[in-house]
Amino acid sequence: MEGKIALEEHFAISDTISATHDAKYTGWFPAWPDIKRRLLDLKELRLPEMDRHGIERVILGLHNPAVQGIADARQAAEVARKANDTVAEFVATHPHRFSGFAALPMQDPDMAIAELTRCIKDLGFKGTMVNGFSQVGTPENVVYLDDPRYEAFWGVLEQFDYPLYLHPRDPLLSREPVYEGHPWFMGSAWAFGVETAIHALRLMASGLFDRHPKLNVVLGHLGEGLPFMIWRIDHRISQTPRNIPAKRKMADYLGDNFYLTVSGNFRTPSLIDAMMEVGSDRIMFSVDYPFEKTAEAATWFDELHISERDRRKMGRTNALSLFKLEGSPTASR
Repeated sequence: MEGKIALEEHFAISDTISATHDAKYTGWFPAWPDIKRRLLDLKELRLPEMDRHGIERVILGLHNPAVQGIADARQAAEVARKANDTVAEFVATHPHRFSGFAALPMQDPDMAIAELTRCIKDLGFKGTMVNGFSQVGTPENVVYLDDPRYEAFWGVLEQFDYPLYLHPRDPLLSREPVYEGHPWFMGSAWAFGVETAIHALRLMASGLFDRHPKLNVVLGHLGEGLPFMIWRIDHRISQTPRNIPAKRKMADYLGDNFYLTVSGNFRTPSLIDAMMEVGSDRIMFSVDYPFEKTAEAATWFDELHISERDRRKMGRTNALSLFKLEGSPTASR
């Protein structure tokens, strides 16, 4: 399929890739040198790869944890602004092929609102990608997005009518010792999905979407396991409600306030399950570049045994609508 739109596609700047990353990944992650090269690249590698695999447009988001891992709020704001300016400058050279997600210093909600407003009004960004919880003040102090301090932020985002892409990050080992001695389950193999799923459930349970019913949150990897588990979650909550703030079932919020992407989860039975839970109107194509291979994602998606109507929706038109994008009228042929 030509004209696909991908929206979990990462980049980095020198301020967010450090010797810590090299120390963490070198030795057990052989692909890291190439991934690092591709994260730092905007101008040479991305567009040719998009052209080879029928991707018309990419929405760029800062890799994890980046800004969310900077405990000092002012430093986080400075790095976020630098990353956003870098993307905006690049997007201006290819406005019909690239867009941007705002990186935000969620350590300070007022600064986050100011940067979100600048990015959308002045830079033309299409929402924000937040890498899970933020470390605030000290590295061990973590704050999730259901915290009451973010109420005004969510109100502003709802008014802008753009989504928040809730992207994974690893939990802190000091809070999740179950991973000690089992590094193979950290990151995208398992910990990413579990961490992001509970974060999304916290948003649902908090009543956020009752207060802001027009909000949309995007989850990658076909919903971080939630489509498969959502019935049981609601079933067990109904047996022991414990004064949950939410007014509706978790499945209602998943279907009404969340979009899913196929990023990094190129398995047809999993896609069918997600389609059964939320419908093809709320699923979108993505790669998870450069952590996943564009060729694998595009080939799988293009050869799926689904209706061409669903393929066009998930590959293109859902994203055009959600992100208010202009696209070539013939690209989906």
